[in-house]
Amino acid sequence: MKFRIHPKPPSQTPTPDTIQVRPASVKVTTRPLRVLDFDIENRPLTYLGSDFTTAEVTAIAWAWVDRPEDVTVYLLGETELQTILVEFLRAYEQADMVTGHYIKGHDLPMINGALMECQMGPLPDKMVQDTKVDLMRLKGLSRSQESLGAMFQLGHQKVVMNQSKWRAANRLTPAGLAEVRARVVGDVQQHIALRKELLALGYLAPPTEWKSGAAKAEAYTT
Repeated sequence: MKFRIHPKPPSQTPTPDTIQVRPASVKVTTRPLRVLDFDIENRPLTYLGSDFTTAEVTAIAWAWVDRPEDVTVYLLGETELQTILVEFLRAYEQADMVTGHYIKGHDLPMINGALMECQMGPLPDKMVQDTKVDLMRLKGLSRSQESLGAMFQLGHQKVVMNQSKWRAANRLTPAGLAEVRARVVGDVQQHIALRKELLALGYLAPPTEWKSGAAKAEAYTT
């Protein structure tokens, strides 16, 4: 891509101290955006009141959209939560943009909550494209990833877990963790394919910047 700058013609006769500007070309080199697709799983943890429960992160999986088969996954029960968060942050900070299904409403705030509990810094502001929140306005159809995946007949199917499997997963048993691993990895791979379809059909709004809402630390100079 090239930009050419043309000087305006002088409005009056140039004086000896007039600076003559010659046309110049500016060469801009671009690269594809690094887009990180991710998903989390969580389990109920405490009661806030009545039957309303809080939750904690139990799994995070992620992959670059140009390498959908190369999924990284960490599970609570195999790895300490703080280590899981550190590893995810390393990938998150390398990304130009992140994407997922309802990550603006669920996954990103959940991770921020986990970071706060571990007394770590908040997620940096990031460009985000959410295939639920940023989906075009519609009515009469489910916007769940499972329903959209079935509608577009994607090769990667949603891994369905019944109550018995979820109970085992939430207890962090080896069998339960195996189920969670399959589910969270499958969600990332299915979502990469889903987003590709939605983009091709023009169904997604452009990405927007997601903000943690945390104030940046002030810098003082002497």
